[in-house]
Amino acid sequence: MSTPRRVRIGELELGNDRPLVLIAGPCALESRAHALETAHALCEITARLGLGLIYKSSFDKANRTSLGANRGIGMTAGLPILAEVREVHGCPVITDVHGPDQCAPVAEAVDVLQIPAFL
Repeated sequence: MSTPRRVRIGELELGNDRPLVLIAGPCALESRAHALETAHALCEITARLGLGLIYKSSFDKANRTSLGANRGIGMTAGLPILAEVREVHGCPVITDVHGPDQCAPVAEAVDVLQIPAFL
């Protein structure tokens, strides 16, 4: 039998011999209140079920199919919200980046940078 591989994201340890981890959250950030309420509910549910949680939401949905579609609240408004979710709820946070120039500032606010498929 092989040695289990484990990955640490924040305080959460993932691995095939560890409890399931749920990656969940609203597709796009809508507001600070909505993000914190959603994170609170997800933390309660995953704690009750004995699961880990990684909060996932995007400040910019650059891959919308319509040019007129709402892309989100933007990086300037979104990063402090994502950082607050991480601080208040103690869960790791994932969000998208859409260009190399976003990586450093986004990495200061979240634990994992997600690169969308279209990049």
